[in-house]
Amino acid sequence: MTGIPGFWAVIPAGGSGTRLWPISRRSSPKFLHDLTGSGQSLLRATWDRLEPLVDDRILVVTGVAHEEAVRRQLPMLGYDAVIGEPSPRDSMPAIGLAAAVLERRDPEAVLGSFAADHVITEPDNFQRAVAEAVVLARRGELVTIGIEPTEPATGFGYIRLGAPLDVVGAPSAHRVDEFVEKPNLETATRYLESGEYRWNAGMFVVGATTLLELLAENHAEMVDHLRTIAADPRRMRDLWPSLQKIAIDHAVAEPAAAAGRVAVVPAALGWDDVGDFNSLTKLVAESSDMPGITAIGPADDIISIDSTATVAAGGRIVALIGVDDIVVIDTQDALLITRPDRAQEVKKVVETLAARGRTELL
Repeated sequence: MTGIPGFWAVIPAGGSGTRLWPISRRSSPKFLHDLTGSGQSLLRATWDRLEPLVDDRILVVTGVAHEEAVRRQLPMLGYDAVIGEPSPRDSMPAIGLAAAVLERRDPEAVLGSFAADHVITEPDNFQRAVAEAVVLARRGELVTIGIEPTEPATGFGYIRLGAPLDVVGAPSAHRVDEFVEKPNLETATRYLESGEYRWNAGMFVVGATTLLELLAENHAEMVDHLRTIAADPRRMRDLWPSLQKIAIDHAVAEPAAAAGRVAVVPAALGWDDVGDFNSLTKLVAESSDMPGITAIGPADDIISIDSTATVAAGGRIVALIGVDDIVVIDTQDALLITRPDRAQEVKKVVETLAARGRTELL
């Protein structure tokens, strides 16, 4: 075994990425796609980033509908390293079940939860931050990695830094004063100028048993059910639907922070959650053959004349003449045209399709 002894990576691979429709669908969510032109899916890139830290100590929790696709993309993982959840219950039940499974395998296990669909361009900084977080987790802390903000983003939650912790092996660590919800632009600008806030990327490092104990303070029945499922996976079908749908932030992180029990390791990771086509445009290099064009996927079917755009061609020619600052996403059964500044609203299209009963397009 290599990496950090006793450290396990948990990869929650859920969600449908509605803001990246029509590329991302319920049947083929964004973590299964190569969106950035790296040559590998976001899931596989996540595994590559974590493997030096954990070797093969990885658990992926995903929907049963995506279980086989995950196994195909990560064939190096053993059969019991992929857990299929019968229905989406948000992040807490998924991460909590992984913690219950790991607690049975190794009562001293420390886990790190890292989403399957994020991009990190500074892997060395990521590894250093995780190593510090593990030191803190072994002291009984719930630890989050706070991303150094690069702009007054309104699409992320924030973490307010408290006092430095002065822990050997974790020189960057601070206490977390509070988690705050997504702010408006004025508030986000104030956060950025203060230097006291970091983006909340939902990365948590904690002892498996510690996490379950913190969860039990407000959700004791959920912990009982998760431990029962971990002991007997046949109970998944009847117990899983009864679990409250709740994010780890609300179930554990926020109440633990209010009690002074959460630490943060600030880090500059070149992080992006690939939340919409505007953010994706920033991650993909401009076409060398077509100035002003950012191609998501192959560019052979794109023709641009005096245009600037982000384009994904879906098997037929996409021709642009004299248009500026647009997004064109063409697939076999759907065509999206929008502007980068309206990219967050793509989810409204998905909501409209659902309301019309067009489930075949979701």
